[in-house]
Order: sequence, then structure tokens, then C-alpha cells
Amino acid sequence: MTEPNADRPQGPEGVRMSGVRLGQGGVPDWLEPNVRFCSRCGAELAFGPVRGEERERLACPTCGFIFYVNPRLVVTTLPITDRGEVVLIKRGIEPALGLWAQPGGFLEIDETVRDAAIRETREETGLEVEPGEIVGLYSRVPAAVVVVAYEARIVGGRPIVTHESLETRPFAPDAIPWADVAFETSIRALRDWVARVRPDLPLPDVDGFRRDFGA
Repeated sequence: MTEPNADRPQGPEGVRMSGVRLGQGGVPDWLEPNVRFCSRCGAELAFGPVRGEERERLACPTCGFIFYVNPRLVVTTLPITDRGEVVLIKRGIEPALGLWAQPGGFLEIDETVRDAAIRETREETGLEVEPGEIVGLYSRVPAAVVVVAYEARIVGGRPIVTHESLETRPFAPDAIPWADVAFETSIRALRDWVARVRPDLPLPDVDGFRRDFGA
């Protein structure tokens, strides 16, 4: 497998993370078109000081509604086999088509973080898991996400292929294909996990695997 093609679109709405600019209130430029108007009355939002707030905000001058722009939560797992291997999926969709990542996705409004971890893992791998300790929390400001990674024990199911995953495969800690791991947050999560379970192994330099797309 090769590195991602530099000419293909990446990131939210095909935007490269290195090209993202943070505008008023820290809103990424790819997200700005979605936060121009008040969701309550439809008037155009204005950015500036708001009474009672410690920082400037987007707010509606007509009805006073304050539009808080917050990052989305991505819930992921590192499913672990009985042999101590971590299960990764080869992504079947952009961004990062053909590269490896842990299963995961956005938290739904009507579920707990734990429920989302179980659901996303089942949907993308066919495996049933029991989430355990949190390996880490990882912010990716240009993508407007916070990623939580659980270590998870596999308790059932069988590996499957879906439209989102071309392959589901276990990797020993010393066999993780670092050069072909999809996202910066995935590299950080796997690195933290390996440091816990195999502290004798050398760890890759995260800065040597900068990703210009997605999380």
C-alpha cells in the first residue's frame, strides 16, 4: 500500500487540513458556510462581544440567540484479540480510502459514548466488543473533532467487509503498518496503546506521519 494520493480531495468536504483557516471564534473555514444564520429566527449571525460571555461569540442581533460552535465527538475502539492483537479496518471510503484505521464514528444524539463504541465497531467490523479503559482523547482542531479511543475486548461476532471497510485484520503490536495508518489521531491512539502493552517496542515519531486529511 502506498501513501495517499496528493491530488485527491481529502478532509471535510474534500478540504485538506493544512489549508484550513480558523476564522472568527475559531470556526474552520470549511464549516463557516453552515453557521451564517440563526437557527432560531433565520437572521444573519454577527460575531462580537456578548454580555456574560468571556470570549466573543457568534450571536443573533435579532433574537439574541448565541450560536456555540463546538467540536463533534468521534468514538472509536481498539478491539483486542485473545492473542493481544489490535484489529484495524482498511477504509473503503474517503477520506483515507485504502488506509488503516480503528473502527469508529460520530456519537449519535440518543446514545452513550459506550453504546456508540459498541455500535460503530459492530457496523464496521462485525465484531461485538466490551469497551474497557480509555486509551486517550485526541483533538484535531482543523477537522473540528475530538476523538476518544477505547481499548475493547472482543466478545463475539466475526470479521466482515462493508462499504466502509475493505478488510478487517488483526495486527500484533510490533506489526502495525504505521506508514499506512489513516489519521493523525489513529497514529496517536495506536502509539499510546503500544506504549502501554509493549513498552519495549520503539515508537514512531508522530510528526513523521502527519496526515493532511480527516481526523
